[in-house]
Amino acid sequence: MNRNLNYNAIFRGEPEGGFTVIVPSLPGCVTYGRTLQEAKKMAVDAIKGYLASLKKHKESIPTDKESFFTSVEIKKASANA
Repeated sequence: MNRNLNYNAIFRGEPEGGFTVIVPSLPGCVTYGRTLQEAKKMAVDAIKGYLASLKKHKESIPTDKESFFTSVEIKKASANA
């Protein structure tokens, strides 16, 4: 049986242009693309490479099953504080 794996990816626009992509469930799995489309393709390639390395080294494949995203609000520090 062949099943698909899904991973959350964070796409962050960079000041100089392009997008950095971080895959939180795969530590160190970070890539970059000049466009959003390229960044998505690079993310897929990075994830596939990461998983292939884990398989080669007989390590377990992590999933996002127990992960979730939320926002955390932090008040800005006062300039006079």
